[in-house]
Order: sequence, then C-alpha cells, then structure tokens
Amino acid sequence: MKVHVTDLKHGDCLMADTFNGVGLHVLPKGTRVEREEISILIRHKIHYVDIEPRSELHPDAAPEPSHGLHDDFDLAILNYEGIFLEALTKGSFSQSAVDDTLKPLLETLAGQKDVVSLLLLLDRDDIDTYHHSLQVGLLSYYIAAWMGYSKEERYLISRAGYLHDIGKSRVPLSILNKQGPLTESEKEELARHTSYGYDLIRGSQMDEVTALVALQHHEYEDGSGYPNQLVKQKIHPYAQIVSVANIYMSLTTSTANRPKQGLVTVLRKVHEMGFGKLNETVVQALTGHLLPSFVGKNVQLSNGEVGMIVMNNPLDLFKPLVKVGEGFRDLSRERSLSIEEVVN
Repeated sequence: MKVHVTDLKHGDCLMADTFNGVGLHVLPKGTRVEREEISILIRHKIHYVDIEPRSELHPDAAPEPSHGLHDDFDLAILNYEGIFLEALTKGSFSQSAVDDTLKPLLETLAGQKDVVSLLLLLDRDDIDTYHHSLQVGLLSYYIAAWMGYSKEERYLISRAGYLHDIGKSRVPLSILNKQGPLTESEKEELARHTSYGYDLIRGSQMDEVTALVALQHHEYEDGSGYPNQLVKQKIHPYAQIVSVANIYMSLTTSTANRPKQGLVTVLRKVHEMGFGKLNETVVQALTGHLLPSFVGKNVQLSNGEVGMIVMNNPLDLFKPLVKVGEGFRDLSRERSLSIEEVVN
C-alpha cells in the first residue's frame, strides 16, 4: 500500500526498506511510523512509502478520525523543521517550501473565528522552536486581520511571523537546548538570532520586509529592545505585530525559569506592556478580540473555583461575570478575584 508521507498515520508499518534519492538507507522494513519517522522522511525528500495495509495491521482498531487541524499543525511543524535544517546546512532555504506549507493552512483556518479554541488546540507541553514559530505565524495572521490588513498583507505578516526565529538555526544547540540559566556570552550569542535571521532571509532571495521582521521582533517602543534599541517610529508595523504575537506565545510556554501561565494571565501581562513597550494599537487588537472569545469558556478563578464566563464587562474586559455552580461571581465587584486559567 503506497501512501504519501503527509498521509502517514502514527502506527503505520513500513512494508519495505526506504531509501532516499541518492540511495542512502533511511528507514528499515518493519519500522513503526511515529512523528520522528515522518520528520526523517520529509527531511530526506521522500514523498511516498509502502506500508502494510491498515485493515490487516489493525483489524480490531476503531476507525481513524478524519484528517483535522491537529494533522495540519503537525505537518506545518514538520515542514518548518525541514526549512530550519535546510537553513542550518545550506545557509539559505526555499521560499516555495514556506509558501507551500503556510498558504494551505491559512486557507483552512480562514473561517476559524474561535481563536481561543485554536490557541488551546496549539497548546502542548513539548513546545520547541518549530512549534513556537507556527504559533506566532498563526496569531500574527489573526492580529493582522483584526487590524484590517488585506488578505495579501495578512499572509505576508503571517509568513514573517512563521520565519521570525529562523536565525536560531545558526545558534549552537548547546545554547538553544540548555536547561539552566545562560551565561552572558551565551545570551549575547542567542540575541544574534535576529541578525542571523535577517541575513538568512535575504540570502534566500526573500523580501526586505520579512527580513526586517526577523531583525526587529525583539525591539521595544521605548528603545529597551535589541539588537538596535529602536524606538516606536523606527520599528516596521509588521514587526510590531509579530512582536506582540511572539511575546504572547512565549509567555504561555513554560521554561526552566518560569512555570506555564494561563492564557488570560498572559493576556493581562501583554496588555500592561502595551503602555510603553509594545505597540498599543496591536495590543488592543489582540485583547479586544481575544477576550470576548472567552465567553462560554470554563475558567479557573484565583480562589480555586471553576465556572463559565457568561458576560464580558465592557469597562474592564479582565473582570467578566462568571457562573459558578448555581450562582455568579461578578469580578468587577469582587476585585480580589481574577481568572487564572482557561480549562476547556
């Protein structure tokens, strides 16, 4: 049974030894396919493989779920890994590989209005550079849409977000994967990923604006960012959008020095950064469109109670009305209470 690598399912079994285009043995016969094996096949540009018939392989298994967003996300992440590795080994990457991955995914998501559910779907414990880059690219797309950018501009902004960290391909893995605190020299090398990204994107014959986003996505409007300590007027508008998306998604991810934080907690922090560090208009677009989407979502309050948001407070979006059991908690009146986490 011959299938395209993007149609492989976890648990499929290779029927024959697999070789790449130059005859290198890649995977042996009998290999059970999981995410890592799919990644290897994609990196070796192997498009089709022979697998044992699924009906014989899993005769008692329940029918496979239909192809869904999880599969689309996994494929986009795997493809980004291939782009990242190409940048690492060649010093450039294929723009068509980026467009062929991102355009179909954005078309699929064009009608997705519940962005909170989308972010929860993307929320996993094993976040890496590849996964984070997809998160930032997708959130940048939605922020751009909320700000009224055209379809073409939304795509360019999303693509810039998808590629914002490509410069990390030139940063040693010993730094990227280090669990403890970085030394000062390691911090300096990691910070160079912005300049590396600019050079990689321009060296791949892509446009100047996409390269500028990679260079500027850690700049702050008060001049406290890097690498060039730019102020508001000097930061490209696309970079201002990607910067907000990057900060938001970074704060929702746990690190060795910071535990994972809930979406609402992070949104509150980003909102505060909109007063001086991040572009206020971009931050307002994010909070003004995400917070209303929390209506109908179950949340955990700071006192440990779990309830459902039933109504927003237009004067303070972070203090909605929450139904807990048979009663209600009006957070605009009970000021000591706050939302800690979305739980569905």
